[in-house]
Amino acid sequence: MHAASAGRIAIALLAGVGAASSSAESVTVVSWGGSYARACEEAYLKPFAAETGIEVLLEDYNGGLSEVRSQVEAGSVHWDIVDIQFPDLIRGCDEGLFETLDTALLAPGADGSAPEDDFYPDLISRCGIAMLFFSTVVAYNHERTTGEVPRSIQDFFDLEGFPGRRGMRRTPLANLEFALMADGVPASEIYAVLDTAKGVERAFRKLDTIKDQVVWWDAGAQPPQMLADGEVVMSTAYNGRIFNAQVLENQPFTIVWHGQVLEISNLAIVAGSGNLDAARQLVAYASRPRSMAAVSRYIAYSPSRRSAQGLVSTHLATGVDMGPHMPNSPENTKLSLRSDWQWWADNGDEMNERFGAWLLR
Repeated sequence: MHAASAGRIAIALLAGVGAASSSAESVTVVSWGGSYARACEEAYLKPFAAETGIEVLLEDYNGGLSEVRSQVEAGSVHWDIVDIQFPDLIRGCDEGLFETLDTALLAPGADGSAPEDDFYPDLISRCGIAMLFFSTVVAYNHERTTGEVPRSIQDFFDLEGFPGRRGMRRTPLANLEFALMADGVPASEIYAVLDTAKGVERAFRKLDTIKDQVVWWDAGAQPPQMLADGEVVMSTAYNGRIFNAQVLENQPFTIVWHGQVLEISNLAIVAGSGNLDAARQLVAYASRPRSMAAVSRYIAYSPSRRSAQGLVSTHLATGVDMGPHMPNSPENTKLSLRSDWQWWADNGDEMNERFGAWLLR
């Protein structure tokens, strides 16, 4: 994991609202930066600060547990809430790095349903709350593509049919799944194959076929820039980053939904937070259906609550209908893979070590 950015962004309170009672309180939220962090800021961080008078400090990171672990183990916790992927949430919870979640904090659904019925299955965990579906997809710049265009994850691995450099995140997560799908393994069998030594070898052998043409990225803002600059002809990327580049910057990008790996973003409170009450208030506010749906007015990520899904409307800046751009829409999930978070929680450390060694070969 990369260290948080040096500067903090303090989310300003709207004049006077709630500030008199709790002006000394603050909470530090660590997120993924760029257009995603801005979407969360506008959708629920600023409104929370305005309503409660609690200052929100926003920092960036690139995921992982190393900084959280070092803070907790040193007894010097300066992050309060972390936006984190499910496998890291599960591992961190098992290690005692996160506070346990009191489900009484969760608001009912927009239709009055109980939270446990409103959230999609398995998305309320012991130490965190699922916020949004996002996906890692393949994208390309159609102005730089001649002839046949990529249509599948197999095309991403086809250097003969689609010559040129590829962008991939510097992690085994999703890349091993992409490799096996490209090698012909059905999505329903991916994790059964990865559960075997031969299956892991097969995934790395497939990655070997494009390794010398890969440009590795770490931050979500990098793939759109690499595609715009022509540094790569295709890249894996977060679907919301590509969407925002399309509609806000008029970038000629196309998403290949075939083979997308559907994942979940979660909020977790760091164990030992010095602002525990404020952190709990923010998690409760952010996990309301309307807060979740508000994020989709800024970026193409889907709420994790059923009643929030019904509140998704249009992109605030452009008026684009967000429904077709949601990663968990029926059309986009026809040929998708839902990441097995428990498999990665159980095997992530081993896969990270092996991936690191493979990169150095």
